[in-house]
Parts: sequence; C-alpha cells; structure tokens
Amino acid sequence: MPGRVLLDTNIVIALFSGEKVVSQRFASREISVSSTVLGKLYYGARKSAHTAANLARVDEFAASVKVLDCDVLTAQHYGQIKDRLRVRGRPIPENDIWIASVALQFGLPLATRDDHFKEVEDLTLEAW
Repeated sequence: MPGRVLLDTNIVIALFSGEKVVSQRFASREISVSSTVLGKLYYGARKSAHTAANLARVDEFAASVKVLDCDVLTAQHYGQIKDRLRVRGRPIPENDIWIASVALQFGLPLATRDDHFKEVEDLTLEAW
C-alpha cells in the first residue's frame, strides 16, 4: 500500500531485526516516526548490552525518516484521546497516546502490532 505511514516502536524494532515483510513495506512507503518513538528507541539502545552500536543504529534510522515532533495541536489530540479512553474505561500506555496523537494530527495511518491502539477513535491502523 503506497503512501505515507507513521511507524510504532514495535515496527521499527522488527525492521532492526531484519523482518523481510517490514523491510519490503518500509522500502515502498514514505516513513515517519514520532519523537516519542525515537525516545523509546534511544532508551532501549541505552539499556542494551551493545549501547554504542544500537545508539548508532537509531541515529542512522532517525536520519533516514521524517521525525514528527509534538506541539500544541498534538497536546490537544492527546487530551481528547486520553479523556475518551478514560470515559470508556479503556486506558492505553501514555507513550502510545502521544504516538496516536501524532498520527491523528498528521492524518497518517499507524503501522503497529499493538491491539490496544484499536481503542483510539478515528485512528487508522495497519498491521505490519
């Protein structure tokens, strides 16, 4: 499926692991990640046994994709999503609310393997 897509952390990790299906989809799409995903990747690299190599890998990845930062509009989406989840009694992890907020703000489908994103209204998901 051509076009733009926002990647969740688990998809980037699958790419780093060399999963062919992810690599193929990555090559044919305009890829974006949120700064939240990059933060999670940098944290994972720092706590790994191969810190320097993994930090370099994240740096290289970050340079090859469009990184979308959070701003006031992102925060507005965050507040709306978090409140809707609260009302329905269906919380999801905080960082994932920020990732969903970026996807909604920029009108991007989110490539993920986490089912809890289905709880976010109006979010288009792609299973990679």
